[in-house]
Amino acid sequence: MLSYNIENVGSDTLYHFLYKSIKNDVLNGKLEAEEKLPSKRSLAKQMGISLITVETAYNQLLAEGYIYTEPRKGYFVSKLKIAQTEIKHDFKESREARNTQKFDSLVQKSRSAKQSKKHFVDFSNNLGNPEMFPFSTWAKITRQVLCENQMELLERAPYGGVYPLRKAIADMLNGFRNMNVDPEQIIVGAGTDYLYGLIVQILGFNKKYGVEDPGYSKISKIYRKMNVTCNFIPLDDSGVIIDQLEETCTDVIHISPSHHYPTGIVMPVSRRYELLSWAAKSSNRYIVEDDYDSEFRMTGRPISTLQNIDVSDKVIYINTFSKTLTSSARISYMVLPKSLAQKYKEEFSFYTCTVSTLEQLVLAKYISDGSFEKHINRMRNAYRGRRDTLLQAIRKSKLAAISTIAEEDAGLHFILKIDTALSDEEFCKQANEKGVRIGALSDYYTEATPSEHQFIINYSDLPENKIAKALNILYEVAIEKS
Repeated sequence: MLSYNIENVGSDTLYHFLYKSIKNDVLNGKLEAEEKLPSKRSLAKQMGISLITVETAYNQLLAEGYIYTEPRKGYFVSKLKIAQTEIKHDFKESREARNTQKFDSLVQKSRSAKQSKKHFVDFSNNLGNPEMFPFSTWAKITRQVLCENQMELLERAPYGGVYPLRKAIADMLNGFRNMNVDPEQIIVGAGTDYLYGLIVQILGFNKKYGVEDPGYSKISKIYRKMNVTCNFIPLDDSGVIIDQLEETCTDVIHISPSHHYPTGIVMPVSRRYELLSWAAKSSNRYIVEDDYDSEFRMTGRPISTLQNIDVSDKVIYINTFSKTLTSSARISYMVLPKSLAQKYKEEFSFYTCTVSTLEQLVLAKYISDGSFEKHINRMRNAYRGRRDTLLQAIRKSKLAAISTIAEEDAGLHFILKIDTALSDEEFCKQANEKGVRIGALSDYYTEATPSEHQFIINYSDLPENKIAKALNILYEVAIEKS
């Protein structure tokens, strides 16, 4: 029976490992033409992997012609004419082989540059699970758009993005976040990095911008590269401290109230109203609400956005599809207050939208036909299951005696407080040397006093079969100097 050892997955994703393994067996004749492959469900059960992993691998093999499917019969190995080509070994084939080797070498060097040391578990990876990308549905919609929207694809995209996508996003926000916004308020851009720069251009270079401390360091780096004043605002248990905004004369505060990164804090409604009151006191003040992973609240319904309870037009809402689809999908958007949307139209409409029309129309259909909602529900269930498995493993491990879990109800990470005599730097270093990559909360502080012995546990792409070993290593590191 067809089976592969997932211990040999290396740096590949599971689906890519499975795809390559079956492909190689087809090419070398181990799997013969017309041979029937196991069903997706039976192969997933046999290998101890998810059904979607097998489905994604099979879809890729189908797309490339290595296998074919017959309705109600299953999957079969395609008949490939490769024997004669292999015997010839002509110059063209040799050249192609050398080019393939060069490409593989470049890919390997690229991976090595990103990961200087192989980690069998990486708790610092906050990217989504690539195996959950809806390849088959995305490909189907792409083909549909290419056939039905040919003339639209050749037109220049409007400055804010194509209307079907802006309308789909507005409807989505209404359904999921109860936000009543006009499509004309929505500006689509290639990643939030780009949108941060637009915000500075809209609001002005003379304003003082504030970021959370601790916080996502890229935001402050972008503001500083835009040559604007950037203040670091400390947090308490409810989020940014309002008095500090006043003391630093901050005009624009950039926050992530639904699930702060990295502390995991969810800003309570009382602090949200305090923040809106602060903004309403001056015409220069605005709030940038970064709602980057609000879709993954694991307990109860999401708390209302600041934009939804803002009556003074002071909130710029920003979100991305990087978490819900894939990090390589550089499609983000912001919802401007109506006055700023009008200003953007009058002063910045000469810009061309930075996302291709094809991607925009595909995403618009993906949202409007209900596929996106189904995808989010599937992801939320999968991530909740992975989180629960990890939490249960921690509570059953030796680590439970010296650790405390916090902020696990929202987003794709939580905080693990560990009682250890080691400094955060030494703890992370020793864990890293033993193959477990982990980051400390203290690494994210700039000016505020760091919280010691709190570590960030990202679990979105965590291999479940390695959890127990990773937790045992963290325990051994923690008690080393005890």
